[in-house]
Amino acid sequence: MPVINLKPDNLNEKNREFTQTDLRKPVFLNSVPKCGTHLIRNIVRMFVPVEQQYDEVFIQHATLKNHLKAFDLPNPRVSWGHLLFSADAAIALQQVNHMLLIRDPYDWVPARARFFLSEQFLGNLDEIKGGAITAEEVLNMMIMGVHAKAPSLLSVFMFNAVSWHGTRARFVRYEDLIKNLKDLDGPDAEAFFISLLGNCGIDPIPEDWRERVRIGSDRRQSSTARENLTLPTSVEIPSVLPPAQKALVDYAAPGLRKLLGYE
Repeated sequence: MPVINLKPDNLNEKNREFTQTDLRKPVFLNSVPKCGTHLIRNIVRMFVPVEQQYDEVFIQHATLKNHLKAFDLPNPRVSWGHLLFSADAAIALQQVNHMLLIRDPYDWVPARARFFLSEQFLGNLDEIKGGAITAEEVLNMMIMGVHAKAPSLLSVFMFNAVSWHGTRARFVRYEDLIKNLKDLDGPDAEAFFISLLGNCGIDPIPEDWRERVRIGSDRRQSSTARENLTLPTSVEIPSVLPPAQKALVDYAAPGLRKLLGYE
């Protein structure tokens, strides 16, 4: 199994500087890997008592049955992870406020590439970190997958996002989250966060919501934020996916971006 090296944050201490209201219903912050998991998690954490935060593990398919207590109705908590669609997951989340964070596949590819190349990620693709292959070749691996080592873009999005389409899961686009964080004092941001937090069961939101969001969204609190990754100097992943790789995304996952609302 891959190993992810994360530095601890101090958001629990920051959380206790605010008056918190108990959750009345469990919340699960689901996401496609590399779509801003830590960002949405850290924001929501600022609105939930520390004692109601299920921080034992990032819940995934392989660990779901060992952590069903995260979704207990009598003891509501907020939990997070990458939970692909399955009968077990659908049953576990049937009475949970289920948020699902997605991202434009065009932007997801370079984000995934940077993470796989970083020192924070240790897995069975460490051979790509030595600079023997080009950035474009790494991007192609992120799109098409690597046999027996890394799933393809289509596989990741199919089971972590597309299969949840039309269910009780509430989709949140990473780009909308970033847009409203950049204009946090604007009226659109207020409406966005009232909806986001309301769907988590945090309603009404407190008057100091902007300050809580600013603290939770501080990128210094996320070990997996782009600027906090330790990357090799021999391979530079572009900020914008090159045209050839965009075409490859469209070939590998036709209709995906349209289904997710990116066309």
